[in-house]
Amino acid sequence: VQLVESGGGLVQAGGSLRLSCAASGSTFSINAMGWYRQAPGKRRELVASITSGGGSTNYAGSVKGRFTISRDNAKNTMYLQMNSLKPEDTAVYYCNAKATGWDRVQRNYWGQGTQVTVSS
Repeated sequence: VQLVESGGGLVQAGGSLRLSCAASGSTFSINAMGWYRQAPGKRRELVASITSGGGSTNYAGSVKGRFTISRDNAKNTMYLQMNSLKPEDTAVYYCNAKATGWDRVQRNYWGQGTQVTVSS
């Protein structure tokens, strides 16, 4: 499974961005997916996650009500709509996918990350 993020950039506080994560390879094996972020000097943290069918989502408290995660399995793409951005949302955002191989072992896959910078 290969994951490629896009959509990051520089935005003013209060603005919006939409991140995309395109999956390729053994996409049929992908289960849950999620977005993580890592700010300088901080640990990587979960921002939002979504189940395989998209029926259930989970958000970090700091982004609840402002961010929306979704996925289009027909396009093998996951999205993160980010509204009302704050300077503290500045970080590298990573796409994550959990996939089960033929050996029934679940593995984590990561994208290369996309930078989001929110200016005050």
